[in-house]
Amino acid sequence: MQTLTQASDELFRRGPDESFVTFDDLWRHCQGTKAKSIDRWHPPAEVRLDPEHGRLALQLGDAGRFWLNDWSFSQLCSTAGISKDTVNKLSAATASKVFAETLPGGNKPLQFLTTNGDSADLVRSVHGAAYTRLFDADLLSMVREFATDFQPPQQGNRGQADPAVSDDDIPFDPDPVEPHGTGLYRGEQDMFVFLIDPLGWAEIEGETFAPGFFLWNSEVGKRSVGIQTFWFQAVCQNHIVWDAVEVVEFSRKHTANVHEAFGEIRRIVERLVAKRDERRDGFAKIVRKAMGTSLGDKADEVLKVLSQRGITRAVAKEALESAKAAGRFTVFSLVDALTRISGRMKFAGDRTDADAKASALLALAA
Repeated sequence: MQTLTQASDELFRRGPDESFVTFDDLWRHCQGTKAKSIDRWHPPAEVRLDPEHGRLALQLGDAGRFWLNDWSFSQLCSTAGISKDTVNKLSAATASKVFAETLPGGNKPLQFLTTNGDSADLVRSVHGAAYTRLFDADLLSMVREFATDFQPPQQGNRGQADPAVSDDDIPFDPDPVEPHGTGLYRGEQDMFVFLIDPLGWAEIEGETFAPGFFLWNSEVGKRSVGIQTFWFQAVCQNHIVWDAVEVVEFSRKHTANVHEAFGEIRRIVERLVAKRDERRDGFAKIVRKAMGTSLGDKADEVLKVLSQRGITRAVAKEALESAKAAGRFTVFSLVDALTRISGRMKFAGDRTDADAKASALLALAA
């Protein structure tokens, strides 16, 4: 089993301005950005930087003037072969002359991704001819079509980055109105999506797992496009994925064949959903059987079975009391009782271990 920390890393580096509360909020945002975006191709001779109000405005032939953001400015500096830190120390007038001397010559066009803004048009990225763009909105539309039951996990908590610290010891954000830790992120440089199916629990080798995946992309060249699918047993408030199995990862750089990657990512999602459906149907049969399978009529003999399965005497007695109130000592009533008890445990590691032992009881009904 693996411990996956990618979503936790994203949780701690993203602010509220890059977080989205729902998947549809993120999808609509990306659709809107795509609708306002244009790829423009201009040879270096048509590219000029002019000082304007103490800033540099980018003139692209007859297309007009555009502002640069931090990322596209960094890319333009790289294209010109000059240090961004050095340019930032210059006046806008001097910097424009530096770019005039250092931008590449020739007729090979540069690629500029521009977006119509509310107050001004913006250049989001600068690339050479080899770069091929894949829009976030296209990936999210595919997810909406093929992974309809998947949703973000519980809201993450950024109060403490140490996974050894109990979730109960982590202070909550005093202003929950501001979205953060949602698992759905998009900034000016890239996108990251963390989705799970909370109802997709299935049995794998006698233990229960649910499916999930990470999806990432950058429209502006910050990172590759990719996906990682997995089956997991728990997700803590730091968005660390615990005890993951069947981890599958695929990624591709934004080169000429990047649209083939889109098709492969779609197939990976489809396979995950198909396996989820197959396993969930089998799991449902096990649960129905567990509801009718008794571990014994007397508390002492059931207590012995639970002890043999590694469940402590104190926890087992509490579970027996709860199951007795339900009427019978069935496998399902005991698993349900043990799961409720584990939910009250202070430490994430203890909860994960207790849940694993409880789910293992389902094998008695197989």
